Amino acid sequence: MGSLMLTAMLVLFAFSVSVAVSIGLASVVAVIGTPDLSMIVIPQQLFIAIDKYPLAAIPFFILAGNLMETGGISRRLVDFAKSIVGGVQGGLPMTCVLTCMIFAAVSGSSVATTFAIGAILIPAMVKHGYPTPVAASIQATSAELGVIIPPSIPMILYGVSAEVSIGELFIAGFGPGILISIGLLIFVYIYCKIKGLGKNDGDGRLSFVDATQKATLALLMPVIILGGIYGGIFTPTEASVVAVGYALIVGLFIYREMNLATVYAAFKKSVISSAVIMFIIACAGLFSFLISRAGIPDALGAWLAEVLQTPVWFLLGVNVALFIIGMFIETSASIIILAPILVPIAIHFGIDPVHFGMIMVVNLALGMITPPFGVNLFAACAVAKISLDRMITSLLPFVGVIIFCLMLITYFPPISLFLRDLVYGMPK
Repeated sequence: MGSLMLTAMLVLFAFSVSVAVSIGLASVVAVIGTPDLSMIVIPQQLFIAIDKYPLAAIPFFILAGNLMETGGISRRLVDFAKSIVGGVQGGLPMTCVLTCMIFAAVSGSSVATTFAIGAILIPAMVKHGYPTPVAASIQATSAELGVIIPPSIPMILYGVSAEVSIGELFIAGFGPGILISIGLLIFVYIYCKIKGLGKNDGDGRLSFVDATQKATLALLMPVIILGGIYGGIFTPTEASVVAVGYALIVGLFIYREMNLATVYAAFKKSVISSAVIMFIIACAGLFSFLISRAGIPDALGAWLAEVLQTPVWFLLGVNVALFIIGMFIETSASIIILAPILVPIAIHFGIDPVHFGMIMVVNLALGMITPPFGVNLFAACAVAKISLDRMITSLLPFVGVIIFCLMLITYFPPISLFLRDLVYGMPK
């Protein structure tokens, strides 16, 4: 069954069928080709895959991000970030990194972050003399923080797939998120100094006091969401609903930059995005059930344990494999399929599953900014109105920064686990 399913999936990939459809059709072929399996398994496993309470957070966090974009919250966050770092050379790309970091604390989606912040900052960077490919590359890379700094949709998927506490994953995400943010801030500052870019980035910048006053309600949003989660007031899933309610109230009645038409557009966009993700989750769930039934995870686990005999080599091998997989397979599908396979092996090597979750999320997030299927790249290209091939050269240094940070996260667990252990205590 396993060979039949994998063969069918590779054939579909060769014909450029989308990943989710390829996984789903390959699973159907495997069920049909297995005499002792009934066709009822297909709808049954598709439903089981999405019948999980934490997954309800996904459409609400997507909606919250879209409402922030249309309700004026994103623009105020940009002005606030620019008031802090916009006065130095390279201030605009640094503003991009800092704004994405703040926006990530609510949206949970890198694509939503790319559109919401990129629509403001990519034209601004181009206007200040940055080459369009460089501006798009900075935005696409910075938006990766949307899935690393909590709340994070991939972390929710990992927690559900690997049966790991989503609250622990969320708080563990702050260390890697801050590390990558600092790495990008330092790099873009040095990059702009060397290239002579951004000497007039401070033009039109608000004072810190004025920007803070205008962005107070926007800045309160991540405080309320994250404070509520870690204060025990509501769960991460309930927090997503609170985020939507807050964004609606602020955008409609306080900032008054939304109306029924823009709210409808935000809901429509969110429904489409959520449906795509849920379809991927459902098909990946069926695929995961079948490969588990075929014994592939156990066989792969035994082989990895035999070949990669130390935690250091295991983590290196996993990082290389995830980097390659992330280039071709969507992050959500990769996590749902691979987490149940790899987490037991990681535990066998004594690796904390929360730490391993950070490695998986950060590594697979790289797939969002690497060709040929990087969703952040396509989003940034759409905003910047350029083709993907024009971005590749300018993108490579930024990918290198993320890879360097990934190695630190991989081999220095306290980056991920310090806050988790402080809040939840050391695991027994």
